[in-house]
Amino acid sequence: MRNNIQILCTRPLTKILVKEAAQQGILIDEISFIETEPIQNIEVQQEIQQAAIQIATVVFTSMNAVEVVADYLDGQPVEWNIYCMGTTTNQLVKKYFGERQLAGIANSAAGLAELITEDNMIDEAIFFCGDQRRDELPSILKSNNIDVTEITVYQTIAVTHLIDKTYNGILFFSPSAVESFFSKNKIPATTVLFAIGSTTANEIKKYSSNKIIISNQPGKENLVAKMMEYFT
Repeated sequence: MRNNIQILCTRPLTKILVKEAAQQGILIDEISFIETEPIQNIEVQQEIQQAAIQIATVVFTSMNAVEVVADYLDGQPVEWNIYCMGTTTNQLVKKYFGERQLAGIANSAAGLAELITEDNMIDEAIFFCGDQRRDELPSILKSNNIDVTEITVYQTIAVTHLIDKTYNGILFFSPSAVESFFSKNKIPATTVLFAIGSTTANEIKKYSSNKIIISNQPGKENLVAKMMEYFT
């Protein structure tokens, strides 16, 4: 085992994950390169309230969207069939809306879209998303004649930092964070880049030809595990 591997993680991690890595001789610096802010205006509030009184198919691909919508609803019960992407998003849907409302879960936006299209009874869906959402999911749904109402509930803001340290590996969890990081930073050819999924990996390729390792499942824990596996 190599000791004192230096890793940059571009979003916060739990103390448990950082400690687990340290026990393997992997030291993680946590520096966020994006922030998210809920969109708080009367228009969004009215759109969410309108959705809340419908029996609807609802889609979340982000934990941020779940938290913003739950905050707006403030415990108001809804009759939604919810499709979501990723472990954390899944856990938050269960927490705020109950397990009974969960209709399906997938590890990617494309996988989630395919899951929704398999249900022939669905002809429209409400997609709660951020201002930098990817086209994949709504495009697939629309091409399968499912009307998509998009409600943008949060915005993503780049937070740039100039890094003056050399890292053995860098962890990226979104295309937005990749763009923010490379707007100010260059990296040596030896740095290994870890991506939460193929969309994030494709964004990395725009800026770097370094080795990229992609997590096969969403979730911070899975990407950290992939990195630890690589370096130990």
